Amino acid sequence: MTDGDTALLLARIQFAFTISFHFIFPAFSIGLASYLAVLEALWLKTGREVFLNLFKYWLKIFAIAFAMGVVSGLVMTYQFGTNWSVFSDRAGPIIGPLMAYEVLTAFFLEAGFLGVMLFGLDRVGKKLHFLATCMVAVGTAISAFWILSVNSWMHTPVGWALNAQGQFVPAAPWIEIIFNPSFPYRLVHTVIAAYLTTALVVGGVGAWHLLRGQKNEGVRTMFSMAMWMAAIVAPIQIVVGDFHGLNTLEHQPAKVMAMEGHYENHPDGAPLALFGIPDDDEERLKYALEIPKLSSLILKHELDAPMQGLKSIPKAERPPAEIIFWSFRVMVGLGFLMLGLGLWSLLARFRKRLFDWTWLHRFALAMGPAGFVAVIAGWITTEVGRQPWVIYGLMRTAEARAPIAAPAVATSLAVFVIVYFIVFGIGTLYILRLMHHAPHHGETSPAQAPIRTAGITPSTSMRRPPGGADERPDLTEEAQ
Repeated sequence: MTDGDTALLLARIQFAFTISFHFIFPAFSIGLASYLAVLEALWLKTGREVFLNLFKYWLKIFAIAFAMGVVSGLVMTYQFGTNWSVFSDRAGPIIGPLMAYEVLTAFFLEAGFLGVMLFGLDRVGKKLHFLATCMVAVGTAISAFWILSVNSWMHTPVGWALNAQGQFVPAAPWIEIIFNPSFPYRLVHTVIAAYLTTALVVGGVGAWHLLRGQKNEGVRTMFSMAMWMAAIVAPIQIVVGDFHGLNTLEHQPAKVMAMEGHYENHPDGAPLALFGIPDDDEERLKYALEIPKLSSLILKHELDAPMQGLKSIPKAERPPAEIIFWSFRVMVGLGFLMLGLGLWSLLARFRKRLFDWTWLHRFALAMGPAGFVAVIAGWITTEVGRQPWVIYGLMRTAEARAPIAAPAVATSLAVFVIVYFIVFGIGTLYILRLMHHAPHHGETSPAQAPIRTAGITPSTSMRRPPGGADERPDLTEEAQ
């Protein structure tokens, strides 16, 4: 392997590591922002304190997750300017404006209202605060809109032309570039995944407290809401995923071939491989456990529909089936487990055992992190399945790399790994610590949370004894 090949591999690993780490937080905060808006709306409509307490409880968690998402996302721009500067130069006339629209709309909207949302509950009117919460939720959705438009254009590029400098420039109305062929499917699929991820986390936290015997109204309410979300949205996501797969088959057939483990052509209907070990060198799926013709039925809705295999594509243009065959199955398998959780919760409601069925709670707790795993597996399938292209069919990943030596890339990769695990590991532990305590009556908001300084908190340094007398020293007498 040459120094250039090593640098390319390290640059790809670095970007995969940082973006996978980053997307964990937006996948949570997009859904959590909408959940907070729903909680505040229910509080304003019903006046029930349980919704206000849940809002304050999850608002503190949202603040940490949102901050870590913003910080981890800043690294992406660094890498575009260093490791992938050739890509930035050539695709900049199209990618740049779309990223700028994200900053001008979503980022400014979130930044403008985030402070009011976090610290203004007791300082501004209820309607203004609810507006701020809604604007932050809308901002997260708008951010997803623009980022996914950029990513989708790289998968299904349209409306482009090459200028004299070899740059991709707009050659069609921006609306055509923004709403490229794969964008609507990817947007809906990703946003629903974020909602499911949040529902599983909320349900997992609720299940944790139910298993510990804490069955107050807040715990029961958030567990019930999460299970409704899983029951309703999981089947919708499966249908949306099917449409997304059909779109991928139309525009990126090699990716689907690798996902399905199809190396050979199947003129009379392709089987669905439930299990197997793909071998790209030998070009075959070893130890395959298959259902005849089911893949053709799913992908083309006909049992005998012909389907091509990877052998019909030159080796240099094939994605690595050894990776995405498994990542796809992890994503799909977790999706059906989410569906199973939702159906189980419906059965529990019917039997009036939603809050005392221990095995349901254990399953919900185990599924708490499943949304994050499914999201990362889905993105691995999407991005690795695009290889060897960075702009599908137009620009190879190897052509997008900056001329940086391998040691420099290795050094920055090592720094990222160390810093990410320390900083974001601490942040994640703090979130888990917040989740460890059940929501309760009189829950505090971020503005009311005690500030710890040198081991002293307002709650410990300014206590009053049962009789109501202040334990603080008489400052006037001390001064005399």
